Amino acid sequence: MGESGVPTIDLQEFPGQKLRRACEEWGCFRLVNHNICLTLMADMKRVVRSLLDLPFDVKKRNLDVIAGSGYMAPSQANPLYEALGLYDMGSSQAVETFCSQLDASPYQREVIEMYAKAIHGVAKDVARKLAESLGLSGDYFESWACQFRINKYNFTPETIGSSGVQIHTDSGFLTILQDDENVGGLEVMNPSGVYVAVDPEPGTLLINLGDIATVMIRVPVFAYLFQ
Repeated sequence: MGESGVPTIDLQEFPGQKLRRACEEWGCFRLVNHNICLTLMADMKRVVRSLLDLPFDVKKRNLDVIAGSGYMAPSQANPLYEALGLYDMGSSQAVETFCSQLDASPYQREVIEMYAKAIHGVAKDVARKLAESLGLSGDYFESWACQFRINKYNFTPETIGSSGVQIHTDSGFLTILQDDENVGGLEVMNPSGVYVAVDPEPGTLLINLGDIATVMIRVPVFAYLFQ
């Protein structure tokens, strides 16, 4: 565990009950040995920065099939937050549309396609292992949409200490976060109900349970509804 106490899960150790315990007690964990190469992770960060530096007129082309899955400009509720996204990165057509909307270069397209495929694979692997820890088997998550978001927090010296985004829970099943290696700020609630800082750890991913997974873990019988 890191200083914050957030559990660390090694994806290659068939974590089973350790994974379930981390989910029940914390609702989040650090993932290591996830098989996404460090070079690809670094390349994706460079692409993310370049896309979010695009002119507003280009970014607003990023529309998607449901509200909130495309471009989100800073708002009154979240004045420092900005994001691009698509509804399902498991769909090659959706990824292609996303790249076309933003006039992505061949290099950017290649990185986005590789990263989307890799993260989608990790999501399915973690979800499968979580289901197995509950005594379930089968590809429950194979056809689930996997939303992809790239986020930017527009801090200035005057806004340091402000919230980047409102306190919230995630509405989906799992959130996989590649956090910024240079800037922290993320906080999660520990088992005692106290918010603690979760500092970045290079080369790792932070996994957060969404509302759907929380129901599945806290009330395991509900998991059978996904068959």
